[in-house]
Amino acid sequence: MTTTITPRKEDIHRSWWVVDADGKPLGRLATEVARILRGKHKPIYTPHLDTGDHVIVVNASKVVLTGRKAEQKTYFRHSGYMGGDKHIPFKKMLERFPDRVIELAVKGMLPKNKLGRSMRRKLRVYPDAVHPHQAQGPRPLEI
Repeated sequence: MTTTITPRKEDIHRSWWVVDADGKPLGRLATEVARILRGKHKPIYTPHLDTGDHVIVVNASKVVLTGRKAEQKTYFRHSGYMGGDKHIPFKKMLERFPDRVIELAVKGMLPKNKLGRSMRRKLRVYPDAVHPHQAQGPRPLEI
């Protein structure tokens, strides 16, 4: 008879990964980042625990979309007031807030609860190749 092992807090070791988004499709990048944030790449993965690692995404302004999605994709927001809906095209969002494009894509692939919010806090996105996390010794993640 085998028993299921639930990892304790001291069993979870968090690594740091750096991902270069230059020329990568947005969806492919977001799925890999979400997989690392959830911890699915580890043998101790448990769905109800946050076993994931920290992820740094650089060159967020150089992410691409395939096909005609770059012209057709819009982001929706609502202010809460009548007629307060805003539709922002992908190109405008990418030039104004390149980090938010990747954050929103990854957010949609994580759980929608307290666990997902704790996973999202381990994501750092930067529009260019410079990031302040060299001291953590991030390893490159190939996608």
